[in-house]
Amino acid sequence: MTEKQHSGDSYWLNTAPGGERRPALADGLDVDVAVIGGGIAGLCTAWELARAGRSVAVLEAGRLAAGVTGHTTAKVTALHSLVYDKLRRTRGSEGARLYARSQAEAIERTAGVVEELGVECEWERRGSYTYVTDADRVDEVRAEARAAREAGLPASFVTETGLPFPVAGAVEVPDQAQFHPRKYLLAIADDIETHGGRLYEDTTVLGLKEGEPCRLSTSTGASVTARDVVVATHYPVFDRALLFTRLSPRRELVVAGPVPAELDPQGMYITPYGGSRSVRTAPYGDDASRRLLVVTGEHFTPGTGDTRARFDRLAQWARRHFPGVELTHFWATQDNDPTDTVPLVGPLHQGAEHTYVATGFGGWGMSGGMMAGRLLTALITGGECAWAGLYDPRRVASAVREAPAFLKHQAQVAGHFVGDRLRPSPPVEALPPGEGAVVRTDNGRLAVYRDDVGTLHAVSARCTHMGCLVDFNAAERAWECPCHGSRFDTEGNVVQGPATKPLERRDI
Repeated sequence: MTEKQHSGDSYWLNTAPGGERRPALADGLDVDVAVIGGGIAGLCTAWELARAGRSVAVLEAGRLAAGVTGHTTAKVTALHSLVYDKLRRTRGSEGARLYARSQAEAIERTAGVVEELGVECEWERRGSYTYVTDADRVDEVRAEARAAREAGLPASFVTETGLPFPVAGAVEVPDQAQFHPRKYLLAIADDIETHGGRLYEDTTVLGLKEGEPCRLSTSTGASVTARDVVVATHYPVFDRALLFTRLSPRRELVVAGPVPAELDPQGMYITPYGGSRSVRTAPYGDDASRRLLVVTGEHFTPGTGDTRARFDRLAQWARRHFPGVELTHFWATQDNDPTDTVPLVGPLHQGAEHTYVATGFGGWGMSGGMMAGRLLTALITGGECAWAGLYDPRRVASAVREAPAFLKHQAQVAGHFVGDRLRPSPPVEALPPGEGAVVRTDNGRLAVYRDDVGTLHAVSARCTHMGCLVDFNAAERAWECPCHGSRFDTEGNVVQGPATKPLERRDI
């Protein structure tokens, strides 16, 4: 990857800029439901609630559909890598069936919205595949195909795909979907306003006081009163439910560029092995002779390792398997993996009566976010939802059953909290332009960045979420927290939560 190639913005953001910004919240507001977060989960929830006759407001810290949702690969599928065989063993056959049904119905719900609103969002039906190239892994995909089929999906085991290289085996589920996520969600946002909903950008929610009603405080100084509150900020910005102990942040890289249409593999593909690789294509403007190839992989914990080397490996993989691809976009996405496999959607904590959360989609936020909108709307309006218990964040049995994953995550967090403070401190003078490092000074650990003209920028290295030390991502020029995934720009401003406060600026 070169700096000339790396734009930092996703293709979806570049091709659907979104027009004028919606206003920040300036005055007090009183609504039935306040939704915190304007990504796919938040906007789908707000849309469902507005259609159900509730007055609703969406409060987004940045721009609508421009955070994690704006950097996704936008595969809308119920086949989530190798999840069904695990669900069958940990949640039983009924749990696996409910998971498959909830995800499949979310896809069809979205297809109906696209048709009803006439959304031009490049909606395409494609088969979805989980594949392996190692013959020793074939039994795993055979078991997944059986489990997915028993869960109600039209799944089958195949050995032939549209990929330009042989596979040892794959699970195939036909008639799934892919789309342009930002074009879809901007249309949803417009329809929310048509039905009386209110949308605010550049409005960070800083505080939540639960009660009847609930009260929110914001970065603009305006307050919000709401009967119900939905926290849909990808990673919850409130820690009272201790959900941060059950979520593991994972960053993943994306490269994209046009290929001749004849190289289109005619499907959506993923393998969980070899650093993970996901492949799909999309329409490339009005040029029918070419398709946009989108390849993801190289997942890692934020704030760890050499991101530029990872970009290079992913780009080399794409060029090797799709000769002639002209890689024009390099970006990254971030996901939160729940320690017990299933997303957390429902009441915010054990005693919650009017606060709800949607998080932990594990890389499958498109169908998961759509599912969450329907589930939360049912809970808020008193409706029925067959899979509410499956996704309930208050669940205990599954958390206990999958305790090893929970304990491993906590050990990793503890390791960063302690171990990162023992790292050697590089000399500031040796820091080249475009690089950053955490250095030890008389004023404590500082995160120091030298810009392209040589000027130093220093901020506190302590993440404002829970105090872990950040590290520098040179490819994206950002400070990242390896404990819970908060990200900051080189001036210390919050790029991604759960942190809501910037890193304190310091002199050096």
